[in-house]
Amino acid sequence: MQNILMKKLLFSSILLFSILLISKQSQAQDYKTAVGLKFGGYENGISLKYFTTNDIALEGILGFRSHGLVITGLYEIHQEAFGIKELKFYYGAGAHIGSEGSGVYRTIGGGDQVYTSSHILLGVDGVLGLEYTIPQAPIAISLDLNPRVELATGPFFDIAPGLGIKYTF
Repeated sequence: MQNILMKKLLFSSILLFSILLISKQSQAQDYKTAVGLKFGGYENGISLKYFTTNDIALEGILGFRSHGLVITGLYEIHQEAFGIKELKFYYGAGAHIGSEGSGVYRTIGGGDQVYTSSHILLGVDGVLGLEYTIPQAPIAISLDLNPRVELATGPFFDIAPGLGIKYTF
């Protein structure tokens, strides 16, 4: 089932990326703050992004996962991508903290992890992605990769895709 989800996410990512590359350039609707939903490889949740300058943003994500909750904070640097004003390339780093209950957890890279009791999640995160702000609409769509190092139950490294849909203001 997770394999089907990954294929759908990859197909959607390629389709959205293709549409963005052939779209016409027009006036972008710049924004200072955005609130929305983030769908990821491990967590789905609520996202809040705030620009401190034109190219620096802070993003917080409250992610819900099977048997758990994770809070992630990211420092992001944004810059125009492919000469399209509405399309921004962004990258950055941050950290996460959370907890999850007992169970079997599948990792995207393979190999199941079995936990017999609740445990803390704590680690370092990265982000690398593209965000498109729809002209004449208060909507931004993002696709990204989130590499992370889990320290509390590891250390181990993994990477997960993410799709964000945000209301901008």
